Amino acid sequence: MPGGGFSKLPNGSVVVALSLPSPSGDGGTVRFLVHAANRARALTRLRNLGLRAVYLRGNAEPPTPDEITAVLHHPDGLLWRASPEDHKELWHPIRALLTPRRWGSAAAPAPAPQAPTRLTLSPPDPGVRPEPRSSIA
Repeated sequence: MPGGGFSKLPNGSVVVALSLPSPSGDGGTVRFLVHAANRARALTRLRNLGLRAVYLRGNAEPPTPDEITAVLHHPDGLLWRASPEDHKELWHPIRALLTPRRWGSAAAPAPAPQAPTRLTLSPPDPGVRPEPRSSIA
């Protein structure tokens, strides 16, 4: 049975935790953590990824403090773990779940991360002085 809950943070955003049945059919669960501005946006993020029938009914299984810390420190703000009971298993980013796999071959390698482009500014001209600021009367 799916379960979940949410926790409202001091800045007004929420962390939603959902436990859904495993797609492998082995009787296990998959735990999803989502950080968003509100509960509706968190559920929309999951629905946009293909989890269409995801609803949050009540607050029976709110995220633990460790889960909140994990999702807040991840740049995507969306994590999952295949066996929530096993605390040795690490949290995975949602990209690891959604990578396309080819039948009969190994998973496609993830593209290498690229460094962000840097904005380069020329040094200031020492012969030009900035205009003095006038006082506002």
